[in-house]
Amino acid sequence: MDLKTGLNSPVLADHLPTALPAAVMTFTTPTSFPSPGLCLNTTKKIPLPGKVEEVRATGWLDLMMASSPTRKRQIKDVVNDTQADDLDLQYHNWMVDYPSALTSFETITDLAGSKRLALFLDYDGTLSPIVDNPANALMSDEMRAAVRHVASLFPTAIISGRSRDKVFDFVKLNELYYAGSHGMDIMGPVRKTADSNGVECIRSTDSQGKEVNLFQPASEFLPMITEVYEKLDESVKDIVGARMEDNKFCVSVHYRNVAEEDYKKVFQRVTAVLEDYPCLRLTHGRKVFEVRPVIDWNKGKAVEFLLESLGLNESEDVLPIYVGDDRTDEDAFKVLKASNRGFGILVSSIPKESDAFYSLRDPAEVMDFLRKLAAWKEQST
Repeated sequence: MDLKTGLNSPVLADHLPTALPAAVMTFTTPTSFPSPGLCLNTTKKIPLPGKVEEVRATGWLDLMMASSPTRKRQIKDVVNDTQADDLDLQYHNWMVDYPSALTSFETITDLAGSKRLALFLDYDGTLSPIVDNPANALMSDEMRAAVRHVASLFPTAIISGRSRDKVFDFVKLNELYYAGSHGMDIMGPVRKTADSNGVECIRSTDSQGKEVNLFQPASEFLPMITEVYEKLDESVKDIVGARMEDNKFCVSVHYRNVAEEDYKKVFQRVTAVLEDYPCLRLTHGRKVFEVRPVIDWNKGKAVEFLLESLGLNESEDVLPIYVGDDRTDEDAFKVLKASNRGFGILVSSIPKESDAFYSLRDPAEVMDFLRKLAAWKEQST
């Protein structure tokens, strides 16, 4: 049965890949930095000619300026009610292609039928609001209760750019599986199959003594990440509002509180440090630069890995759903879309292109959706 799109809703079929890609690397803790052979495209970049480099920097600066302008700010900046109405109309028109997961809930449950749901959730902007200080991105008690409830009914994992330990400290639920650093640090269930598909995990226990597997495909990069964090911290410390965050397998440079006239300075400082590290790449999120190892791993690969670990990747009766708000979540949306099997839900209050099928406006709507899922499951069993 092929996936066909009717009324912007997916008909689900086919399987996710039954084996993880060969490009997944397994590492052991090193005594030195990775050799160039472990990196993708490790050739050190030659500085571009002045004009070309200026164009490249301008592209990044445009991206920084446009980075997730909040709906609240958009409305505040308009000069009359007519323009505010236009914004609402744009969002309404956008929802024709990305219908609300709340108003489409009956369609979603019809598609699910008797399938087993597997739920994957981003954290920042999905379970908690986006805030000026990332350390204050706390989820509400009501959201925690909603997540706990669905996790008691479906296999549920949180996949975040934050470090795994930091996300657990925010969420404080042992019923979940956690993947931090964009999926480069996964605490998941003990694999249900003897075939490891070439993926090496570390057997461990969680805080409740439950046996789990740890999968850390970028562990050999840890000394390099630590060194780059220290250099970046020193480099941007004089920029007012710049904030560093150590997410173990990636480094985040937040510029949400930086004055717009200093954006170029942030970009120049970050890229200057990275010139000496061809094994690391720079990506961009919601008012944040993220430095990550150049390996073939992302949130989409983390979804595949967790489905395989849960023993759900070979069953036709499984419906994976991923809920996220950031550009890094698009990797997960793409995996589910390409597999013709599950779908993504984009959390956004502004129109944007996405590989998700459905949308939710904000964390409050995410909480409503989780509650409806739990209620549907309990009523159908």
